[in-house]
Amino acid sequence: MTLTDHDLSELLAAVQAGEMTETVRLSVAWVLQQLIETELTATIGAAPGQRADSRTSQRNGHRPKLLTTQAGDIEVGIPKLRTGSFFPSILERRRRIDRALFAVVMEAYVHGVSTRSVDDLVKALGAASGISKSEVSRICAELDGDLEAFRTRPLDGGFPYIFADATYVKARVRGRVVSRAVVVATGVRADGGREVLGLAVGDSEDGVFWAQFFRSLRSRGLTGVKLVISDHHLGLKKAIAEVFVGAAWQRCRVHFARNALARVPKASVDMVAAAIRTIFAQPDATHVGAQLDEITRMLAGQFPDVAAMLQDAREDLLAFAAFPIAHWKKIWSTNPLERLNGEIKRRTRVVGIFPNDAAVLRLITAVIVDAHDEWQVAERRYLSEESMASIADIDKTEPDPLPEAPLDLTA
Repeated sequence: MTLTDHDLSELLAAVQAGEMTETVRLSVAWVLQQLIETELTATIGAAPGQRADSRTSQRNGHRPKLLTTQAGDIEVGIPKLRTGSFFPSILERRRRIDRALFAVVMEAYVHGVSTRSVDDLVKALGAASGISKSEVSRICAELDGDLEAFRTRPLDGGFPYIFADATYVKARVRGRVVSRAVVVATGVRADGGREVLGLAVGDSEDGVFWAQFFRSLRSRGLTGVKLVISDHHLGLKKAIAEVFVGAAWQRCRVHFARNALARVPKASVDMVAAAIRTIFAQPDATHVGAQLDEITRMLAGQFPDVAAMLQDAREDLLAFAAFPIAHWKKIWSTNPLERLNGEIKRRTRVVGIFPNDAAVLRLITAVIVDAHDEWQVAERRYLSEESMASIADIDKTEPDPLPEAPLDLTA
């Protein structure tokens, strides 16, 4: 695309008149694309088709990305590489989340639940004046379609490892502000890559809700589950045993230690914590089990409650030991999911109280889609493909997917 002096004169006149014409929109898209391609050339050390010793990777097509600008919505192509990943510095990685946050705040404004702080936030996000209901509907509809497609996408291939956890936010339900449970599941594919499998919003983190959520994942194609990692929540544990028959359950060692240390006098916390950590510092499964028995005996005299907890949790706490040693540090706790929950909390804290469950689902889905996308372009997999191949013979397989109806995630 080449701009003549006449084109530039028309553009200048349109801008000065405050008119954003189609020519302006196309021009903005062209300029952005050229900047992206120039940055990519500098990043990989070679232009398209150029032979150069400085080249570090090859181009591998583009993926479309919609941008909202003052000239209107425009689409640019984000270059893909055969090795590594690239994202142009002139674009914001968090744009999808910010649009979701904007839509949630506007929806709260329209529903009459805004406060002075919400009004200030709307202005900070670029809306200097009032917001029309039609604008709210347009942005929400655009977002909801994309996010719903992500939540209901087919889950292709097996996921040997599943991480499950819940977090809580405040929302209005039937005129009252109540706590809403947001359950999230992530998985590790057979090739070692990670994905966000799904999420749902409900009244409480009980067994029925968890079972419905897990069945919705199964109905979308989730198979091959060998180990589920989660906190010790009785409803969650029951749902895992009910839906993922034959799969092992790993009780998160971090949550367990936190619960155990709550029963220890402050002066002895460091000593008991260090003793428990030695269980997980052993070189193989045999020594792991022996060390847990030894620590249980050592603590029985002075801290009988902790010793009893260790003994009762022995099977669930050491489930990781049946899997490859190279995986242990990645599967004996829910820490990877806790980091995602931390990002969810950071983004939802800005809103405070959501106007409804749909707003909760919209913003949190945008957060996890962004994390999911970053995992897909990461240079390193969560676990190596070679090490994942070694778990194929572990006798922890599940039956065919259950026929129950999936959970309605839009409720």
